[in-house]
Amino acid sequence: MKAIMVMFDSLNRRFLPPYGAQGVHAPNFTRLAERTATFDTCYGGSMPCMPARREMHTGRHNFLHRGWGPLEPFDDSVPEILKENGVYTHLVTDHQHYWLDGGATYHPRYNTFELFRGQEGDEWKGHVADPDIPESVPHTANPLRRQDWVNRLYLTEEADHPQTQTFDAGLHFIRTNHREDSWFLQIETFDPHEPFFSYDDYKKLYPDDYDGPHFDWPDYKRVSETPEQVAHLRNQYMALLSMCDRSLGRVLDLMDDLSLWEDTLLIVCTDHGLLLGEHDWWGKNTPPFWGETIHTPLFVWDPRSRVRGERRRSLVQTIDFGPTLLEFFGIARTPDMRGVPLRDTVAADVPIRDAGLFGCFGGHVSVTDGRYVYMRACAAQGNQPLAEYTLMPTHMRGRFPVETLRQAGLAEPFSFTKGVVTLRVPGYSYTDPYAFGTLLYDLENDPEQRSPLVDDDLELRMAKLLTDLLRSEEAPPEQYERLGLPQNGPVTGDHLLVRKQWEQVQAAERPPLTADAFPSSRLGVLTPTRDLLAEPAAEAVLRRHLGALMQSPMLPEAMPFSLLEISELATGLISRETLHAIADDLAGL
Repeated sequence: MKAIMVMFDSLNRRFLPPYGAQGVHAPNFTRLAERTATFDTCYGGSMPCMPARREMHTGRHNFLHRGWGPLEPFDDSVPEILKENGVYTHLVTDHQHYWLDGGATYHPRYNTFELFRGQEGDEWKGHVADPDIPESVPHTANPLRRQDWVNRLYLTEEADHPQTQTFDAGLHFIRTNHREDSWFLQIETFDPHEPFFSYDDYKKLYPDDYDGPHFDWPDYKRVSETPEQVAHLRNQYMALLSMCDRSLGRVLDLMDDLSLWEDTLLIVCTDHGLLLGEHDWWGKNTPPFWGETIHTPLFVWDPRSRVRGERRRSLVQTIDFGPTLLEFFGIARTPDMRGVPLRDTVAADVPIRDAGLFGCFGGHVSVTDGRYVYMRACAAQGNQPLAEYTLMPTHMRGRFPVETLRQAGLAEPFSFTKGVVTLRVPGYSYTDPYAFGTLLYDLENDPEQRSPLVDDDLELRMAKLLTDLLRSEEAPPEQYERLGLPQNGPVTGDHLLVRKQWEQVQAAERPPLTADAFPSSRLGVLTPTRDLLAEPAAEAVLRRHLGALMQSPMLPEAMPFSLLEISELATGLISRETLHAIADDLAGL
């Protein structure tokens, strides 16, 4: 028995023909759906990239206890379990977060792995001189953008592209080992994640008459671009998706050529989707996880049931991928796993859960039963308390600050830490979900989630489902307090938030602030944060208005950005009123 997982990043299901997309050139995704079971109700769990991968390894949600970080020493790892049970595991990937601080413990769990450089702002090629960067749509001062233009100098041909090299390596593994038994191959590409960099052959599939500044990389913020720019960016995404489709087709061709469908499990999936202007937002992480971000595509071929060209409606999640692989190779799940093998669901659409949990550390905590979605915000402005439980104190691109670690203490073990105590470290979020309010949707009557409901009876039912899942996941006490839910005892009408937070729901629809809303001055909310902190008087203004945010470990990442940019990228952390007050005080210096 053999297994292949083809994993994309930021794959929005609404851009795929099997999920109803029109005008998208993706014939191999259509071909894939004809050959597999296509899942209509698959949801991610822990967001975004590395938290999702931790779920795939461990078969359990992790966003309630931890933000972005490595596998912990006490974590189960499905690839490692397979390896220990005689199944050869191999990873090929261009997902650069594997070799950064926040992902460095994942790839060594496989027998062997190959890593390909150059995606996004991967710190790859070293150029001291600045590259030539064309005029671009205005964007924040993200330092990764400079590196990305350096990297592109080395990706002039499609054969050079890390996506191509990743699939080349995956196909090489299959050709080398197709006559062998008991192996698992994970082909994982960062695409179609932004920047939406592809080649003319794919861009020609989506012609437009756009002649404005270069635009293939949106910031994670409210849409402020023109309709022409929005349409152009979507075309760039679709071009890159078509390039992904070609890579997928190469895998399907080789499975045909080598008759691998007879004994090889195939899973084609993604970690999450992406907002491409829907809900007037770009990206992910800051706003609630609407369907474009969390309701994901999934295709599974199981050679045992041989189901092909059929749809599956049962609710499944990312946490089920690892247990599915274990069961396929005849290996039992560990007691810590909450995911369920999909064998019977693929074969006969057998349900495996009544409700699914999803969210991001410090963001909305959400639940769906497949028809309704309930997105629970924090009960009070400020989004506290929050704590991370870890023995691996690193974030995406760095270590926990010493100042934060000085506040750490030892926590009692959770059942999944296998008797191991962890550090309890003050937690911080990139957004304050209070700014968006608590949201409730009926997907049957409102599939695009445009009309949130106020329905006390329905909210109470969904809040009970959510609380049951928090308890089964051993959510730490801070989460119950932050969300305004009982750690023990019944959930009642006193715990409902939709009606109480309706003002925030409506306020979140307001257009974003722009530079012309603030006074013109030497120092202001348009000045990079590092420049403000360089002047004692300006630093004092920030400390007076921002308080605990000035101690956040996110502060070093914020240095290149202005306060206005931070308020756009991290909604709710700095209110409109606070931003205006800071601007007025800085103008007086």
